[in-house]
Amino acid sequence: MRKNRLKDKHTNVRRWLLGLLVVATAAMMVMPGGNAFYAKSIYPVIGSLLANASSWIPFAIGDAFIIISILWMIGYPIYALVHPKRRFLKACGNVAEYLLWLLVWFYWAWGLNYGQPNYYERTNTKPVAIDQQAFSRFAHRYVEALNSNYTVVEAKDEAKVRENVMSAYKLQGLNRIRVVNPQVKTMLYTPVASMVGVTGSMAPFFCEFTLNGDVLPHSFAATYAHEYAHLQGITSEGEANFYAYLATTQSTDKGIRFSGYYSILGHVFNNARALMSSDDYFALYESLRPEIKELIETDRAYWQERYSDLIGEVQEYLYNLYLKYHRIPEGTKSYSEVIGLIMATENQ
Repeated sequence: MRKNRLKDKHTNVRRWLLGLLVVATAAMMVMPGGNAFYAKSIYPVIGSLLANASSWIPFAIGDAFIIISILWMIGYPIYALVHPKRRFLKACGNVAEYLLWLLVWFYWAWGLNYGQPNYYERTNTKPVAIDQQAFSRFAHRYVEALNSNYTVVEAKDEAKVRENVMSAYKLQGLNRIRVVNPQVKTMLYTPVASMVGVTGSMAPFFCEFTLNGDVLPHSFAATYAHEYAHLQGITSEGEANFYAYLATTQSTDKGIRFSGYYSILGHVFNNARALMSSDDYFALYESLRPEIKELIETDRAYWQERYSDLIGEVQEYLYNLYLKYHRIPEGTKSYSEVIGLIMATENQ
């Protein structure tokens, strides 16, 4: 009896604590300046602790944690349902409580970075209107830089990429999280990630950044820099692309520079299709080096072989909703905001 009373007391304390944390999380999200204060003052402490602790584990512990959590949340109610001595509703309640703990953990470990001021507000950079004439000038400068930096990248040199990216982000002031033993980890579910077209991710529960094991050598540096920007608290996909672009294209290594320029090629030509005439668009494409055109087709075939249309569309839809819920109204279209950011900084 005493043991049961003690157990009930612990349960009540745990749930009261959870309730307080849920209220504190909600308050931080709606309080004016709350997300900015978290990003500037709280996340650097929590993120650094988690990132330094998890960096010494050789595999993606966040991926393993998510997989185990999903299996438990599905399996535990089923187990309770088929075993008469187990109470199904109680099991569902435990799962619901566990989900709340996960949400609290997610937001305080990284998720409260959503809602912080965007790049323009943080840096007092003025957005520019992307009209046809201005974009055309930018696009031709871009293609010239892409062509001149073309090189064959034969291997993923993590040490060299890490040194270049970390140095660049330090110069940019984007070094909120400082890790003693920084290392990118390979996704445990790489085949599934390739099926939905995901090349990297930020695992918030342990502040790890992971890359799809199928990422090709010429895309490795830019993808690494993109996910490292997320580790530094950047939530906008367009901003992460932008920081990655700056970090890689300013490198002294030609292979890293090419990775950076090549990483935004799709965004440049998507904008070109919308803003330029068909003749000008075709002329822009034709001005690409033959080797780059061939690389585009090779990449398309490589990823299409691994992609699942059905699963990919579902993932795209859900991630789009996720981004919009977290105050990124453009959703997955925010990836292309990198062009506006680059043009705005060039215009300063």
